[in-house]
Amino acid sequence: MFRAAIRNVHLVWIILLRLALVPQAGCRSADAGSCHEVKIAYMMRQIGPVELVPERPGTGEPLRVCLHTGPSCCTSKMEDSYMAAVRSEMQHKLRSYSFELKYLIDGHRKAYQETFESLVSFTSNLTCTLFDSAYSALASDCRPAVFKLFSEISCHLSGEANSSLNNAVRQFYNDLFPLVYRRLLNPGIGHMSAISHSSFSTNRDDCLRMTQQDVNPFGPHPRLLMNSLSLALRPGRALSRLLRLAGEVVNSTEKVTLSRECGRGLVKMQYCSHCRGLTLIRPCTGLCINVMRGCLVGVSELGASWGSLVVLLQRVAATLATSSNHNSMELALLAVRNHVNDAILHAQLHGPRITATVEKVCGPQEPGPVVMDERSSQLHAATRATLLASNKSAATQHPSPHHRLQPQPQRSFPLKGSRGDKSRSLKKLSREFEISIQRYQWFLSELPEMLCESEMEVEQHTCWSGEDVVESYAGRVVGSTLKGQKENPEISTRHTDPALKEVKQRMEQITQELLVDLGWASKKRGRGEEEDGGSTQTDGGSGDDCDDEDGCEASGEESGDDSSSGRSPEVKDVAPPPPRRPVSPVQHSPPQVAIHGSAHKSTFELLTVVIPLLLTLSSWEPR
Repeated sequence: MFRAAIRNVHLVWIILLRLALVPQAGCRSADAGSCHEVKIAYMMRQIGPVELVPERPGTGEPLRVCLHTGPSCCTSKMEDSYMAAVRSEMQHKLRSYSFELKYLIDGHRKAYQETFESLVSFTSNLTCTLFDSAYSALASDCRPAVFKLFSEISCHLSGEANSSLNNAVRQFYNDLFPLVYRRLLNPGIGHMSAISHSSFSTNRDDCLRMTQQDVNPFGPHPRLLMNSLSLALRPGRALSRLLRLAGEVVNSTEKVTLSRECGRGLVKMQYCSHCRGLTLIRPCTGLCINVMRGCLVGVSELGASWGSLVVLLQRVAATLATSSNHNSMELALLAVRNHVNDAILHAQLHGPRITATVEKVCGPQEPGPVVMDERSSQLHAATRATLLASNKSAATQHPSPHHRLQPQPQRSFPLKGSRGDKSRSLKKLSREFEISIQRYQWFLSELPEMLCESEMEVEQHTCWSGEDVVESYAGRVVGSTLKGQKENPEISTRHTDPALKEVKQRMEQITQELLVDLGWASKKRGRGEEEDGGSTQTDGGSGDDCDDEDGCEASGEESGDDSSSGRSPEVKDVAPPPPRRPVSPVQHSPPQVAIHGSAHKSTFELLTVVIPLLLTLSSWEPR
C-alpha cells in the first residue's frame, strides 16, 4: 500500500512538472522557434498557398497591419492573403445569418402570389359563366376581355408599378360596349358578314368606344367596380410590394461593400494573433463589437427604417388575417360578376336613348349583308318581355324585375380548394407570416452583435486585443450609429456605402407611400378634405382621370352603395419603432372595409323611373 501511494505521488509530480514546462496548445509564442501551427491553420482555412508561411519566425518583414517588434510568422504576402480571406469570410457570414430571413420572405412572397393567382383565376372563370348562362350572344367575344381584366387585376395584386385598376376597368367596359350595342341593344343588326366586318364594323366599334364617355351606357357601375376593387385589393398589393422591398433590402446587406479600413480591422482581429503563433485564442468581445460595428455601420443605419418596414408588414398581414378584411378581398373579386351584370342591365334599360345618341354621333347603321343570330334575337325578346312585365312587379314591390337575366347574388363563402390541395388559405398564411416576421424586427440593428456571438462561443480567461493577449479589452466600445463611429478606436469610418443610403431612402419612401395609401398615416386635414374623415383624396386625384392609388374612390360624390364603396379606412398613426426595444405586433384591429357585391338597389330604383318610358316606347323597334 505504501509503495503504491509513493508511486502515485511521483506520477502526480511528473504530470504537474510536464504541464508547467510545456505551454498550452495555441498559446505558444512564435518566439518558441516554429511556425508549424500557423502553417496548419493557414492550410486548413484555405487562406492561400501554404508555401507563403515561413518555417521559422523572422524579423525585418515590412508588415502593414500586424506590426510586432519581435519575431513574426507573417509576411507581407500573407497579409494580402489574410485581407482577401476576411472579406470572403465576412460575406459568407452575412449570407449565413440572413439565409433564414431571406427564405422566409421569398417563400411567403411565392405563397401569397400563388394564393392571389388562384383566387383571381377562380373569379375570372366565374365571371365568364355569366356570359355563358345569361348573355350567350356575347360569350365568345367577351371571354378575352374578361381574361384581360383579371390579368391586370393579378398584376395589380403582385405589386406591379405600372398596373392601374382604373385603366383596366375602363378598357374592359370600352371593349364591352360595342358588343352590347350590336348584340343586345340592337340585335336586329346581327353579326356582320366576314366581307363587311373588317371594313365597317371596326370603324363603328372605334366610334362607339370614343362616344362611351358621353353616352355613359353602363351608368355608375364601372366606377362602383373601380372603387370596390381598389379599396379591397389595397392590403394585398401593399403586402406584395413590401415583400419585394424586404427582399431587396436583405440582398443589399449581403452585398455590402467592405472598406479597406474594415479589412485591416478584421485582419487585426482574426489573424494578427497567428503571426505570434497564437492560432486558437479568441478576440476580445469589445474588439469584435467595435470592428463589426465599424464595418457594418451602413447596415446598422438601416435598422430603424427596417424596423418600421417589419411593423408595417405585420400590420398588413394582420389585416389580411382578419376575417372581415380577408373576406373583403374575396367578395370584391366575386362581386365583379354582379357589377358586370348590373352594368349590362343598365345599358339594356337605356337602350333607346343610347341608340339615338350613338346614331347622332356615329351615323345610322348601314343595312348591308348580315347574318342573324337567332339566339340573340330570342334573348332580346325575352328582355323586352321582362321589362314590360316589370311594371306590375315594381307596383307590388317584388325583388329585381329582371331576375330572368340576372343570376342569384353570390353569398359570402370562403374559397376552399379540394382535399388534395395543399395550398394554405390566405387567412392562415397571413397569421403564420405575422408571427414569423416579428422575430426579425431588430435584425439589422443587432447584426454586428450576432456576428460577434459566434466568435465568443468558447469562454476563455484571456483574449486577443488586436495587439497582445489580455484579460479584458481596455478600449471603449462605441455605438453602432455613424456618429458613434467617429470615436471608434479600431476603425476610422467617415461615410457609409452609397448603395445602402439609396436603399434606406427607397425603404422610407415606399413605407410612407403605402401608409398614406392604406390610410394609416397621420395627415393634417386640408381644405379639400371633409370634416368627418370620409375622404382621403390626394392632390390631383379626382374625376375620371385619377389613378387607382390617388384615392378617387373616396371622393364621396355618390350616395347609397357608391358612398359605402368609397368609404376610406380610419386614419391611424404609425410611429417608427423605438430604438432597440422589441415591440409586440399591433394589437388593435385593422380598419374595417365595407364592400358591396353589386348595385341591385340602384338598378331597382332606376327601373321604377325608366319603366314608364319603356312602356311608351314599346312600339318602337330598332333599325
